[in-house]
Amino acid sequence: METTERGAQRAQELFENLGGSVNDGFPAIHSPVSHTGAGTAYLRRPGLVMLAKPQVNVAGLAGFLEGFDPELGFPGYLEDPTTLPDSSQLCKTAGQLCYASFGPRRTKNENAGAYFERLTSAGHGSVLEHSNFSFLLYGISRSVTHELVRHRAGAGFSQISQRYVSGSVLRFVERPEYQSDEELHRMFEERADRAAAEYEAMAGRLLEHQEGGNAMLSADYKTDARKKVQQTARSLLPNETEAPMVFTGNVRALRHIIEMRADAHAESEIRNLAVRLFLCLRTADPILFGDYTFGELPDGTITVATQFRKA
Repeated sequence: METTERGAQRAQELFENLGGSVNDGFPAIHSPVSHTGAGTAYLRRPGLVMLAKPQVNVAGLAGFLEGFDPELGFPGYLEDPTTLPDSSQLCKTAGQLCYASFGPRRTKNENAGAYFERLTSAGHGSVLEHSNFSFLLYGISRSVTHELVRHRAGAGFSQISQRYVSGSVLRFVERPEYQSDEELHRMFEERADRAAAEYEAMAGRLLEHQEGGNAMLSADYKTDARKKVQQTARSLLPNETEAPMVFTGNVRALRHIIEMRADAHAESEIRNLAVRLFLCLRTADPILFGDYTFGELPDGTITVATQFRKA
């Protein structure tokens, strides 16, 4: 593992090397789409777009702070010259409220990093639950999402439904292990082509029965019929099928996910996602995610870790 200082520089380098960009303060790491010779679409790495992050109205505290003894100097809290990311500011304000720490002797914003280090090192992570980030995740397989949704505490998931979407949006995800081996890559492309073709054939056959008056599936309306067809045909789809989702988590939950899934012992596909998730979060808030360092595995892939686990 490297030093925290080197980690800051490394995070920026990795973010840029992976094609990261920031638009209006919202980081993203996109994933290009590839196609087999038969035209089946697939992706080789996760894509992430930060959709939402906290917006804080610290000035709104004025009426509250002015209601205390003027000698306490609480209104000075609003005059801190150091601006923090809104996500850090929200968590810091929540933590300082617990001790009514708004006076001149409070921890100033310029020392916010040390403030959060004291909290996380002591395991007092509850104030981190106030800041939430939302992402679009794509280029991730059904295998990955089955693992990710296990992190239900502090997180929300809205995932594509294979019952309600047709084969026109069907895409697949190639595992990292296949990409460096010509034979495994060829087998993956053939499997994706076969799965897409079998899905379309099955859906077409079922739809023919529905429209021909010899309905195999009970359905009262055309929309319901399509749903019944798709929910039946999806049984043919492999775990390599792409399963995009909108994912929201509070900082405490996100830190836990990174610690578990960007670890050397994590499965390779979800580790690729967790590393990218971390890089986007660190770009948006280098204070709340500034205590992490990078490691490198023998295969050249990256891990992320912190000494303050399970805050």
